[in-house]
Amino acid sequence: MEALLDHSPAPACPASFNLAAYVLDPSQSVPDKIALIIYQRDIPKKITYKQLAAAVFGAANGLSQAGIKAGDRVMLRLGNTIEFPIAFLALAAIDAIAMPVSEQLSKPEVNTLIEQTRPNAFIATSDFDKENFNGFSINTKEFKSFYKLPPLDPVMGDPNRAAYIIFTSGTSGQPKAVVHAHRAVWARRMMWDSWYDLRQNDVMMHAGALNWTYTLGTGLMDPWAIGATAVIPNTQQPKRIWSAILETKATIFAAAPGIFRRLLVSAPTNIPVNLRHALCAGDTLPQTSRDMWRSLTGTPICEAYGMTECSTFLSARPSAPDTLQAQTGRKIAILGQDGPVNIGELGSIAISMNDPGLMLGYLENNKINLQLTESWFKTEDTGTVNSAGTVTFSGRHTDIMNAGGYRVSPREVEIVFERHPKVLEVAVTEIEVKPDVTVIAAFYISTTDIAFNDLVELVQTQLARYKHPRVIQRVKALPRTPNGKLIRASLPKLWNKNYD
Repeated sequence: MEALLDHSPAPACPASFNLAAYVLDPSQSVPDKIALIIYQRDIPKKITYKQLAAAVFGAANGLSQAGIKAGDRVMLRLGNTIEFPIAFLALAAIDAIAMPVSEQLSKPEVNTLIEQTRPNAFIATSDFDKENFNGFSINTKEFKSFYKLPPLDPVMGDPNRAAYIIFTSGTSGQPKAVVHAHRAVWARRMMWDSWYDLRQNDVMMHAGALNWTYTLGTGLMDPWAIGATAVIPNTQQPKRIWSAILETKATIFAAAPGIFRRLLVSAPTNIPVNLRHALCAGDTLPQTSRDMWRSLTGTPICEAYGMTECSTFLSARPSAPDTLQAQTGRKIAILGQDGPVNIGELGSIAISMNDPGLMLGYLENNKINLQLTESWFKTEDTGTVNSAGTVTFSGRHTDIMNAGGYRVSPREVEIVFERHPKVLEVAVTEIEVKPDVTVIAAFYISTTDIAFNDLVELVQTQLARYKHPRVIQRVKALPRTPNGKLIRASLPKLWNKNYD
């Protein structure tokens, strides 16, 4: 039996569509409902759907008057502010293309992205010297003055036209500029039932950076499109996040694995009673952490797998929180060299080229390029699928290790370490211990010291001998991106040759 999961077709996107018009449609039915609660210096700022729509479409008018045209690329460096989503949606309303970047990026890093994408304009909280930039800049003060302008009607059109560009995390090199269509936000509806169990009366809190697709989509666009309330706590400090969950009576909490780990270490005595479940994406979360969360809150953590190029398309759901399955509307395959492999065999995780959430391509040399593999878009990740349709993520192609001629997935080894109750995080890679000699190494973070022999015994009872790490080392931290993704290529730098 082939490793093919076909739950298509996806719900058809309207032929005439605009991302901003779709996301803000609830402003017509629930104008006075709170659309957003965003914390600024620990003070919650609230905005209704009516206020949000007025600001977005007023800003659309202002941006148009400022000279921004359909198809123009506009870089946003606005951080986790209310101005960020207003600018993002205002640009979509006039058919310009938003390009969010992290406010934490250095000037050289931003200038590299400017050179890569050649933006026509720049909207930022503060100005800085921009190289290779021939456009114009709009500061926050000027941008906010647009809010009270007469609203501009959003431009409707082909849902396949470009709407925004998101940069990959760059864990394996230079970030790629991923171009998404207006339809991408419509495609996210497949997550509502297959991952979130999202409802109009939900209060969705997301503790992440707004320039990240996970936060931007799950934290803002999806709850707004259904008419729910979005909450951005704007902090990574556990006590402040717990406090915000309680204050806002959040029903769904979403974050990257690193945030969950911090929350579990600093859990309050009064656990929030409004939470129905939590969502996790961006990296893998150990089973011990999921178990601790369930024990603490009485609710499950539903994980999802995806990528910037297509957001999430494999996920757990509250009714089945421990299994990763293809979302309704998706067509997924595990591919080998000659097409789908057999059930249980390792291969490349791929998604149909017809998926409405799939990117238009990468912006390269001022053109949108998309590498085709017949009818599939092959990710850089590997996995397996069983007869029940459960998918197991095994890691990136480049992460696969060679141990004595055998191919070994880092995740296979990491899962074993994660079963130890004191292990909080673990990352496995291949390191060169001497010229042309490599071994498997495991680097872990734990609550307290763990006897070396205990970990060796755990590995010996769970894994074949060729999969055993020859280096097992406790570390203070693992190398991660600002969004919490593991930088596996940096793991060898952690190796201490004198570690016992």
